[in-house]
Amino acid sequence: MNIKAVVWDVDDTLFDYTTADRTGMRAHLAAEGLRRYGSVEEALDRWRELTSLHWRRYAAGQGDWEATRRDRVRDFHGRPLTDAEADAWFERYIVHYERAWALFPDVLPVLDALAASHRHAVLSNSSLPVQERKLRALGVWDRFETVLCAEQLGVHKPAAEAFHAACESLDLPPAEVAYVGDHPEIDGQGAAEAGLLSVWIDRGGRFATVDPPAGPHRIATLAELPAILGSDTRFGAPSTFG
Repeated sequence: MNIKAVVWDVDDTLFDYTTADRTGMRAHLAAEGLRRYGSVEEALDRWRELTSLHWRRYAAGQGDWEATRRDRVRDFHGRPLTDAEADAWFERYIVHYERAWALFPDVLPVLDALAASHRHAVLSNSSLPVQERKLRALGVWDRFETVLCAEQLGVHKPAAEAFHAACESLDLPPAEVAYVGDHPEIDGQGAAEAGLLSVWIDRGGRFATVDPPAGPHRIATLAELPAILGSDTRFGAPSTFG
């Protein structure tokens, strides 16, 4: 195995999206009011459910980025909203959400450890303007040779074409590229079936009880990644999963 590059997912892999989303929505609800919900937890659970639902619609081509976002806001409110009303509500949420942005603590150490030995890129199912803004704000945009997003590619993970586009952007065959992501099927299984060295980062969140699919390596922290890549570095940790 001669892995020359690592391609990264962003949300809940490098960036702690779940915490930022819940923290931001808590603050947003405190400012806006619960409206139709009996508790903050009920509202947060519904927001997360709708986020997953409309993300799947977007990935299936059932609406563009803005349309599915507006539909998510309308469903959360449970009533019709104009585009302007939905956009304004979402923009007020974004202010709180962005204040909670943070990388996971294990991200910078592993990027530093692998900086000399591996090239780095991003492949996200999001939109380039969204992820560029995020990665620049988090101070890691310049760590990656290229950032590819589904909105611009016209194809989403887990399609092999998405992973192959990332490999082509690096001018490397899939067998020389590793992919690291948090979703067991979209990232883990998708990358493995596309011929990449697939690494599923399982941080014990919403997929903690999911049986791992065949193919990807499963790690609990990015400190375990250099050992999988066979990197000559003192940074690293043994695998958490047998």
